[in-house]
Amino acid sequence: MPDPGPSRATPLTTLWRCLRYLEHVTTGALILGWVRLVFGAASRPVWLPAVVQWWYRRACRALGVRVEVAGTIADHCLLVCNHITWLDVLVLGAQGHLGFLSKSEVRHWPVIGWMSVVVGTLFIARGANQVGAVTMEIGARIARGGTLVIFPEGTTTEGSGVARFYPPLFSIVLQPGLGVQPVALCYRAGDEPPPDRSVAYVGDQTLAANLWGVLRHPGLVARVQFLTPIHPGPAARPRSLSGQARSAILSALGLPETAGRRGRPRPVRAP
Repeated sequence: MPDPGPSRATPLTTLWRCLRYLEHVTTGALILGWVRLVFGAASRPVWLPAVVQWWYRRACRALGVRVEVAGTIADHCLLVCNHITWLDVLVLGAQGHLGFLSKSEVRHWPVIGWMSVVVGTLFIARGANQVGAVTMEIGARIARGGTLVIFPEGTTTEGSGVARFYPPLFSIVLQPGLGVQPVALCYRAGDEPPPDRSVAYVGDQTLAANLWGVLRHPGLVARVQFLTPIHPGPAARPRSLSGQARSAILSALGLPETAGRRGRPRPVRAP
C-alpha cells in the first residue's frame, strides 16, 4: 500500500487546489465539448494538440506538481515510459504534442474517458489480441510526425522498480525510419530522494483517494528524463528492444536490473 506520509499541505492550500482543479477540468470539458459540436467526431482542428498541451501543463500547476525535465523529445520515435500513477499522463503531456495508448477501461471513466476520446487517445483491451490491430495505426501516426507514448509495463508500480515490458508493443517500431525513446519518470517529495511512494496509484486504492492524496501533498516534484533514442537494426526483435528500453530507464533512475522485474498488472477502475 502507498505510504501516506506524515506531512500534508495546509487546509487552505488543499482547498485552493481542489477549486483550481475542478475549474480546470470543467474548462477542459467545455472546450472539448465545443470542439466535438463544431468539428464532429471524425475530425479535429489543427490547433487542438497545442490546447491539450496547455491543459496538461495547467493541470500540473493546479495540482501543485512541479515538473523537472532533462533531455528532449526525439522525432519519429515511440516514447516508452515506466508507469507510476495517472499523473504520468499529465506530466508527460505537458512536454509536447503527445498522444497516448491507454487501456480500454479508461474510455469508460466519467468525463476523463470522454475527454480522452476527443483528443485522440488510442485504446487497447487487455487480453484481446489487439496489438496487431493498433500497430499499423500507431506506426503511421509516428511516421507522419506525431508522437505517441505507451506504458509497456501494463501496470503501475511504486517507483522503486520497473516491471517487465510487454514485448509485442515494440513491434510498432520495426517499420523503417522509426525508433524507440525511453523515458524515465520519478516523483519525490520536495528535496527528498525519490521515489515518493505516497503518490503511486497501486493496490486497491481508488482514483478518488489517490487524487485526494495529491491535492494534500506538501510539495510534489516530478522528474522526466527523455533518454537517448534506440534505432533498431534489420535484425532487431521486439523482446530485445523492450529489454534495452527497460534497462535504459532503470539506469537513468539509478535502479538495479532486477528492481521490479516481477511486476503484476492491477485492474484499472473508474473513480
